[in-house]
Amino acid sequence: MEYNTSELCNIYAELIDVLDPIFCNYGGRSSFGGQVVTVKCFEDNGLIQQVVAGNGQGKVLVIDGGGSTRRALIDLKIAITAANNSWEGIICHGSVRDVDAIEEVDLGIQGLVSTPVAANDQAMGENDVAINFAGVTFFPDDHIYADNTGIILSPEPLDID
Repeated sequence: MEYNTSELCNIYAELIDVLDPIFCNYGGRSSFGGQVVTVKCFEDNGLIQQVVAGNGQGKVLVIDGGGSTRRALIDLKIAITAANNSWEGIICHGSVRDVDAIEEVDLGIQGLVSTPVAANDQAMGENDVAINFAGVTFFPDDHIYADNTGIILSPEPLDID
């Protein structure tokens, strides 16, 4: 589904939070949205691999990677796994790699920067916890909407009709 974050801001200004504009679009979808699933990890994507292996229909994975630009939390393998399991998208407060190949994957991916260095895969971290970055706090089951203009967060799903 296509979302227009500018229009959603016009309609729901009192309900939503807007993330600081620090993200770049890396995925094959420029617009995506859904129910928030959270992961908190640092330079280790093992837990991310486990989470995207599950059913992601109607969901967006939101990752607090501590803002690290030294190791990429998202790579082609994770992007393909997420797309194959029907995830709507990933928002990563961290780095992405394999960006040319990821651009061809039907998945929304927003991250800070790209780096060629891979993350560890020891599955260190937490999931389904409140996380905070980009000026907002994300709770599991919040709803998030992203396009090339920005990213907005809502405690409730937004009716876009």
